[in-house]
Amino acid sequence: MKRIGLTACLLLVLNGAAAQDWSLPEAAAPFEGTTIKALFLDRPGYVAAQELIPQFEEATGIDVEWEVLPYENSREREVLDFTSATADFDVVLVDVVWIGEFAASGWLTPLSTFTDDPALADPNLNLEGFFPVLLDSFGTWDGVLYGLPFDNYSGLLYYNRCMLEDAGFSEPPATWAQLLDEYAPALTKPDEDQFAFALQSRRGETQSADSFMRVLWPFGGALIDEETFEPSLQTEASLEGLNFRQALMEYMPRGIVDYDHSEAVNALAQGRVAMITEWSSFYSTLADPESSTVTDCLAVATEPEGPAGLKPALGGFSLGVNAFSSPEEQAASYLFIQWITSEEMARPYVEAGGVSGRTSVYDDPAIAQAFPYVEPLVTSWQADTAVPFFRPRFPEWPQISEITADYGTRMMLGEVSVEEGAATLDEQVRGVLEAGGYYDDRPKLQ
Repeated sequence: MKRIGLTACLLLVLNGAAAQDWSLPEAAAPFEGTTIKALFLDRPGYVAAQELIPQFEEATGIDVEWEVLPYENSREREVLDFTSATADFDVVLVDVVWIGEFAASGWLTPLSTFTDDPALADPNLNLEGFFPVLLDSFGTWDGVLYGLPFDNYSGLLYYNRCMLEDAGFSEPPATWAQLLDEYAPALTKPDEDQFAFALQSRRGETQSADSFMRVLWPFGGALIDEETFEPSLQTEASLEGLNFRQALMEYMPRGIVDYDHSEAVNALAQGRVAMITEWSSFYSTLADPESSTVTDCLAVATEPEGPAGLKPALGGFSLGVNAFSSPEEQAASYLFIQWITSEEMARPYVEAGGVSGRTSVYDDPAIAQAFPYVEPLVTSWQADTAVPFFRPRFPEWPQISEITADYGTRMMLGEVSVEEGAATLDEQVRGVLEAGGYYDDRPKLQ
């Protein structure tokens, strides 16, 4: 056994005592009776949080209210709140592609304000217990921590095992090429309203992020070059990915450009499609017998590999603190964020239908057995697999997303060719970045 010095022993004892002395009820006592408000989405992770919130309220005396909005309206609602300085939301929902805009605009309070305060900071916070790609992508901007990962996503392949077996396949497609060339023709029966695949592609962020970007990275393409910021859609790899999507449309339901997440998930849940690539957060919906008719046949794998390897979609949200809220509301909000994302609450959150960003909960064999998405999820979040810049996290993303959604939809509808759309997008994206000073030797891509 190694010996440690007296000073080290005293530090261990003192640190242990500090951790033992800190408690959530005592930390929250000065804020008893404070009401804080959060913005939530109509998705399983937020329903899970709502189920757990009474425990926090009972322990702290802090009241937590929330407003549920569709994703498409959530950023606009929060930006309006910030620019008017009304602080309707004390707990800020921060998408991976909003953090640059929110942080650079001064709308979020750096979490060091709270983590450096021993009265508020739980000694067991353990930031290293989050998957690094989540903490870096969802919570950090320009080296400063602004939020803790809350509703965490990886793109996964959900498939109807029974439909695949009936078509002669004993396992899901390992590659996108395999899915298109072998699986799609065998699983598509238009006369029976059955299709191999559904790719959520509704115009808006769903089109730009969940559809368009999803076919770039696995093929070695990218929206922009990470080092030079030059648009990259006319490269051979990017065009290969976008043309692949056009070819796959033959095996998707008609009107796929109107499919949002709920339509894609429902198509699989009702047996109309055999496979979808969707976020990990939708597992609980697909596994619920009340909303799905295929629960006995539901299976999960990583997204297929492309020529560039396994490059699954990455998405998710952190929870941050509104810089315009009062000091009391800010402190109470931090205590809630720290609690709902803690290692202690990770298992209850997962069991309630959420997807935790904590590594420890997925080491539990019982959790892995109960939730089949765990193994592919953990694989997707590894450093050599995850794509932190799946969507560029800079302040200009909302403007670029709108442009991409427009031309991405036109490509799918055949109104412009892939090559024409890529050329126009490159030109327009470069214009946005040029206006933002991205070619003035000032690195901004985080």
